[in-house]
Amino acid sequence: MGSFLARKVCDKGYTVVVIEKDKAICEKLADTTPALVIRGDACDYRYQYEARMDKADVFAAVTGDDDDNLVACQLAKTSFNVARTVARVNNPKNEHIFNLMGIDAISSTTIISHLIEEETTVGEIITLHLMQKGRLAIVEVEIPAKGSSSCGKAIKDLGLPTECVLVTIIRGDQIIIPRGDEVLQPNDSVIAITEVEKEHMLKKLLAE
Repeated sequence: MGSFLARKVCDKGYTVVVIEKDKAICEKLADTTPALVIRGDACDYRYQYEARMDKADVFAAVTGDDDDNLVACQLAKTSFNVARTVARVNNPKNEHIFNLMGIDAISSTTIISHLIEEETTVGEIITLHLMQKGRLAIVEVEIPAKGSSSCGKAIKDLGLPTECVLVTIIRGDQIIIPRGDEVLQPNDSVIAITEVEKEHMLKKLLAE
């Protein structure tokens, strides 16, 4: 995962430094990416110092050990004031611990379970992406072909909560940036940003 991430981020033009314990992986990375590769333990202050962590915008810990990932992220935050730390979480039960520590936690198990749940809600509301540690969501709401109570009404008259913002309306091949006087139609797909707690209300207002 770390090797793939390093190559992907380098390809986007960012400066990347990798701290890796395994000598063979270090050699392979040095040969296949433009990243600076440091052989060492990212839980050790001296190696993060060598990586100039004080200059980093983001620190990502993606080992297979949750304890190591937590310690490395905490070190980056407390010793080098890295603004954003991201960690791979192997055990979903640990997710809340990372979030409490101000670390963006990514659990593949949780992501897959969300995808399975979202697949069962096609035609109603689909969560596309979570932000702000799960407090905000980018969602897609599909207006039924038979219509709904929102159809024929201007967006400004729908009574949307202030925590919900409509971003885009997809109507056939059209991409519409919604204004207050835009009127929803059957079969529209609406992309919105909402607080997670307001998803149910958004679905009720648009699709029922």
